[in-house]
Amino acid sequence: MQVAIIDSGGANIASLQFAFERIGVAALLTTDTNVIKTADRVLLPGVGAARDAMTRLRDADLIDTIRALRQPVLGICLGMQLLCDASEEENVDCLGVLPGVVTKLEVATDYPVPNMGWCRTKNLAAHPLMRNIGDGSFFYYLHSYALPVSQNTVATAAHTEIFSAVVSHENFVAAQFHPELSSSAGAQLLKNFVQVGS
Repeated sequence: MQVAIIDSGGANIASLQFAFERIGVAALLTTDTNVIKTADRVLLPGVGAARDAMTRLRDADLIDTIRALRQPVLGICLGMQLLCDASEEENVDCLGVLPGVVTKLEVATDYPVPNMGWCRTKNLAAHPLMRNIGDGSFFYYLHSYALPVSQNTVATAAHTEIFSAVVSHENFVAAQFHPELSSSAGAQLLKNFVQVGS
């Protein structure tokens, strides 16, 4: 099993590699298009701003490579948002492989932005990525933007409004939370991703 983590920048990369090590899978951090194209599984993580991340992907000549992937691909946090059509954050066009436009979370009393911490996550539909993860499990979130609920939503969480926590479209899946920081539930999700389609 070869897992490629696309190097999109950000401080969470090492913790993501360690999370795979803990489940017995070696994950290679790379921007090499050949490695990404031939990997059994591909991850697109990300932190920071959508425009900057899209610029990094474009500078690495990875835009068309990611769009053309046919193996299972998992977007994480900003990586999930980058897979969408666009983001309200600086009105940037994204990769367009997950339908929908990412919108800014609203600030309200007791609901600051960014949304940071553990949120209960509700399963909407059976999906291999959520296998053996109980409905209402807690995952760790850190984000200011989110994808609204759609027909592609597998699981939701809530801030001032309910948003997509996990989405699935063709061979692309994505999670708004950080599985590498989400204890046993996050580890189970990564195990499920490695096993999807195998």
